[in-house]
Amino acid sequence: MAVVRVARERRHTVYFLNAVRDFAPVHLDTEVDMTAVRRHRLTARDAGRRYSPVAYVLHAAGRALAARPEANAAVRGRIWPRLAHYDSVAGKLALDRTLGGRRVVLATVIPGLERATLDTIQRQIDRVRDGDPDTLPEFAGVRRLHRLPALVAPLAYHVATRRLAGRDRRTGTFSVSSLGHGPVDGFHSVGGTTVTLGVGRILDRPVVRSGAVAVAPVLRLNLTFDHRVIDGAEAADLLTAVKEGLEGFAGDEATDTVAGANGTDAAVRVTGSDTSGATGAEAPAARPDRT
Repeated sequence: MAVVRVARERRHTVYFLNAVRDFAPVHLDTEVDMTAVRRHRLTARDAGRRYSPVAYVLHAAGRALAARPEANAAVRGRIWPRLAHYDSVAGKLALDRTLGGRRVVLATVIPGLERATLDTIQRQIDRVRDGDPDTLPEFAGVRRLHRLPALVAPLAYHVATRRLAGRDRRTGTFSVSSLGHGPVDGFHSVGGTTVTLGVGRILDRPVVRSGAVAVAPVLRLNLTFDHRVIDGAEAADLLTAVKEGLEGFAGDEATDTVAGANGTDAAVRVTGSDTSGATGAEAPAARPDRT
């Protein structure tokens, strides 16, 4: 047996897991008929455009959370808990990348998902999926954290992520993690946000339509929510809205005019006394993702 220290490139994941111990996770799941998404993807592919299934999930979830502001929130504190409700929806996408020669979990935050088009979302996914994590500015905060001494880095992480103000920019207001690149039907993850969506693979499965059995592409979509912020009925309504958004997807009506990853910061309404500013360090996600 050999006992070694956690690799420097994975320390941010350890700090993250320590930080989410206060979460009160509850898990829901559903099946989504992805026929409309598959049709749209094939049509887009014929026109020379490619979209990841995760892009559709981010698109649908952004609209669903915008219509349910109580879930687009974060909590802090035990004795005197305080809630922050954010005026814009930001999705944190977990990524399976290689940093410093080691396979790690990294994450990017895509802002403005209540209005972002599918093209905007896919461009940001492509940027962080195909770019070099050792140089991309989105991961500069993680790289700085890795360079800190081992005794200082956990404190720096805590200071950078504890405040409610600005947390939407650092960690998003919801998270998406996908393992659909492998033979994984579904899984539950805590992504450090009130709501985390776990995306499995899409498989042709039997479904019942108008009393007859048919074959359709089905996604098993999982939702984990923090019970300190919302209750089960509200989370179920949110999951239903995401499911309906995917099953009824017909494309974007508006042209792609919204800001990308460097867009303006979302406004924040903080309930309680924690209204101070936030630092610019980034927080990682809980699970890897390939899109």
